[in-house]
Amino acid sequence: MRANFRMQRLFVEHPLLAGSTQEATKEQFNYLINVLRYEEGASILVFNGRDGEWRAELSLASKKRLMLTAVEQTRPQPAPCDLVYLFAPLKVGRLDYLVQKAVEMGAGVLQPVMTQHVQGKIGNLDRVRANVVEAAEQCGVLGIPSVEEPRRLEDLLQGWPADRRIIFCDEGSDSQNPLPILKGISEKKLALLIGPEGGFSDGERSLLRSLDFVTAIPLGPRILRADTAAVAAMAVIQATVGDWH
Repeated sequence: MRANFRMQRLFVEHPLLAGSTQEATKEQFNYLINVLRYEEGASILVFNGRDGEWRAELSLASKKRLMLTAVEQTRPQPAPCDLVYLFAPLKVGRLDYLVQKAVEMGAGVLQPVMTQHVQGKIGNLDRVRANVVEAAEQCGVLGIPSVEEPRRLEDLLQGWPADRRIIFCDEGSDSQNPLPILKGISEKKLALLIGPEGGFSDGERSLLRSLDFVTAIPLGPRILRADTAAVAAMAVIQATVGDWH
């Protein structure tokens, strides 16, 4: 069932079932009442990442308290997205974009990875998680990807589960077409690794290429920025071996 983009969507924390009622946060109250000018009895869509999407009616408990009552489920909760997105943090503005696009493209886990040439950092995981929620609200996504604590690349690889293949975008690949390589992957559990703006170091590339659970792919003849590479890589992965396939 496709998302209804004509109605306002909000992420909520509490369980959702017919007749359940919860109070809107101060930010949600301000947005719905003062910005959008919604009135008593208006309907919006709410979701919590667990119980599907519901139509909820608004009621004012007081001048400063807004209640959301779930009336009917409009979409069931889909199976969670399984793609793990491993990324070297970028500078703040581009990091926000990268996180939003990862949610749109079906990432189920966002794992920051600290590499040798990384130029950005994750100063506030709550900001990243807020971007995840905002992207889900805007794009009709019902599952909320988890955001993990940053980890060093070497540490991450050392404890990596052997049944999940890592696809890493290698700017030093001899070929230009990723499709033949991706079509040869048989594993269902996948992770995508995107390096920093400065690329992987020679040592990191050698390490990655030495591991049986890692596959290197090119991304065409052009040099792509890290955030552009992420979108391009997710598109070809989802289309060939992911949930578009």
